[in-house]
Order: sequence, then C-alpha cells, then structure tokens
Amino acid sequence: MASIFGHALTAVAIGNSFSKSVTNWKFWLLGMGCAMFPDADVIGFSFGIEYSSFWGHRGFSHSLLFALIFGVIITLIFYKKQFSTKKGMLFILFFFLCTASHGVLDAMTTGGRGIAFFSPFDNTRHFFSWRPIKVSPIGIERFFSERGFRVLKSEFIWIAIPSLMYILSTFIVRKIKSKKKIHQ
Repeated sequence: MASIFGHALTAVAIGNSFSKSVTNWKFWLLGMGCAMFPDADVIGFSFGIEYSSFWGHRGFSHSLLFALIFGVIITLIFYKKQFSTKKGMLFILFFFLCTASHGVLDAMTTGGRGIAFFSPFDNTRHFFSWRPIKVSPIGIERFFSERGFRVLKSEFIWIAIPSLMYILSTFIVRKIKSKKKIHQ
C-alpha cells in the first residue's frame, strides 16, 4: 500500500479540481479520510481474516463499487441537505474519486497481492504493469525505519511531485481564467 501521506495528498490534488464554492475544511478532511479509509481493512488480520478473502486487505474495501457506496454514504451523512442537488452529485463524485484513488495507488506499489477493483463481481486481484511506488509497511513502528524512508522517497517522486504539479496547474488555469473575466 501507499502510505497515508500519499493517499491524503492525492485527495488534496483531486479536490483542487473542484470549485471554491464547494471546498471548505470539512470537504478537505472528508476527502483525505476517504482516500485513507480503505486500509481500515487491515484490522481483519487481527480477526484471522485471510489477505485473499473478500473482506481481506485490498479486497472489497479497495473496489470501485465500495468507493461509490462510500462516496454516497459520506455525502448523505455530511451533506444531507445538498444530497439530491447538483452540488450533492459533486460531493459524491469527489468522495468516490478520493476513495477509488486508494486502490489505484496501491495497484502501483511493489508489494502485496493486488487490488480487487471489481469486487464483489470478480474478486481477482490486479496490479498495474507499471509499479514504481515502494509498498509501505503496515504499522507505525515499521514505518519509521529505513524502509519507511525509502517509501517516502518513492512517494515524493511518484505521488507528491505529480500532485503538486497538478495543484499548481489548476491554480495557474484559475488565475488565467479570472484575468480573462476581468478584461472582458
């Protein structure tokens, strides 16, 4: 898996695609939470749930269907009044993308057994053919080690730089658009 830092930064990058009229502290925190949440499935190890199980690590909680359901639930809970509006659909889209981005990043890592993107319809685990991100160790004590440093270095190159470039490009595009509106 990618680290929580990589997942959170990806949510911030995705959120920069959305209008300032929908973004606030709650939007950002929920987006980052959605991007990290699929890894809650690691608690299954404590209950004897096998890695390759439907409920195992990188199973259903990493699927696209789960991402959609989770996006709907988060929107219902935190944006109930706007749920059936255009803004509500934007929130569902954002939370879906943040949650789905988790599996996408994990499918680009160098470890694990793949991602069940199409669960529950097909529980086959998938990786992308291009896997440049070093897999993050499970557990805080293992993360603060030489291996954890290598993971952060890898994520800086393959997640942080592209995310920051995307954030910068959306900022530049917005500035150009606002200058055009002023001059019209």
